[in-house]
Amino acid sequence: MRPVKLALSALALLASTVSLHAFETQASAAYVVDHTTGTVLMAKNADEPLPPASMSKLMTLYMTFEAIEAGILNLDQELPVSAEAQQYGGSTMFLQAGERVSVEDLLRGIIVLSGNDACVVLAEALAGTEAKFAHQMTMRAQQMGMTNSTFTNSNGWPKPGHRMSMRDLGLLASKLINDFPQFYPMFAEREFLFDAKEAQNRYNRNPLLDLGIGADGLKTGHTQEAGYGLVGSAKQGDRRIIFVLSGMETAQARAQESEAVANWAFRQFAQTELGTAGQKIADAEVAIGAERTVGLELAEDLTMLLPTNPIEPLQTEVVYNGPVRAPIAAGQEIGELILRPEGLPEKRVPLVADRAIAPYGFVDRVMAAAQHLIQQINNGPKQDAS
Repeated sequence: MRPVKLALSALALLASTVSLHAFETQASAAYVVDHTTGTVLMAKNADEPLPPASMSKLMTLYMTFEAIEAGILNLDQELPVSAEAQQYGGSTMFLQAGERVSVEDLLRGIIVLSGNDACVVLAEALAGTEAKFAHQMTMRAQQMGMTNSTFTNSNGWPKPGHRMSMRDLGLLASKLINDFPQFYPMFAEREFLFDAKEAQNRYNRNPLLDLGIGADGLKTGHTQEAGYGLVGSAKQGDRRIIFVLSGMETAQARAQESEAVANWAFRQFAQTELGTAGQKIADAEVAIGAERTVGLELAEDLTMLLPTNPIEPLQTEVVYNGPVRAPIAAGQEIGELILRPEGLPEKRVPLVADRAIAPYGFVDRVMAAAQHLIQQINNGPKQDAS
């Protein structure tokens, strides 16, 4: 058995051409993923641990949602506000030490108002102290595959060692959407009036919610160290994208860049149908079988996210270990179709046998051996008569 590669510059059923129009973002770090397919569309310094500012509040929210699902907290439960929670500045709910606030109000206070104080109230309820909760955040992030995230507080207040990568924030956003659909609509709420005396602090800071591009989350962030950042998500038709930007110089630049990235991701890429289950892609050699070849066909319908403007052909290749030894069952996986769109991650698709191939019978093997022997004799060295 040997590896066999069939380079296919233009498969008939995959008559698709692709072109990648890269987006040159002004963000110092960025990550864009097509949530529907998992295709990464952009990764700029995406694995570098950076100050996440208030975007790290998403981790506090995720762990609070987990606690609610587990019955540890409930939405109507009122939690006490500590002096430690009250002392935080920046974006707050203006909570006062000694008052009690419902979990539901605290969640909206974080999502809509970006309340630093609300994060501390939940952290203390779940872990006793904010420091202990930050340690739990780090441990939970590691379990979730967020390997470039460490937390020193619950809200992203500037502190050495409080770091997240853009890819980790994108993963966290994806998990919030997938794992907690019952809570995710909160991220699209435009305003939340918690205290009439502080009515000016009632509007969601996400600049994309009112632009008609399908944006419905998730969180902005800003500190002097981190610059202006945003974890966003938008849905158009059957597609959802998640995008994370960091290091923008102004709130206006953040808003403009986020809108541009979202439009680019939707307009420059489309989910494309490339083939249907049962379509034959190639033939593979068969060893010791009743037939010399077997068809390789798609096991499932094949769709793939591709750039929309065709310029260069989609590069494809079939690989299998061959010749494939009989017996072969119909539907047996015996190869892969590799698709390599320019500038995007490759995709590997299983290929299966289009029919059963029986092995040679005993008589077939004897006859084949005899034919081989005769062929060797006929092709052997010949001597001149003397």
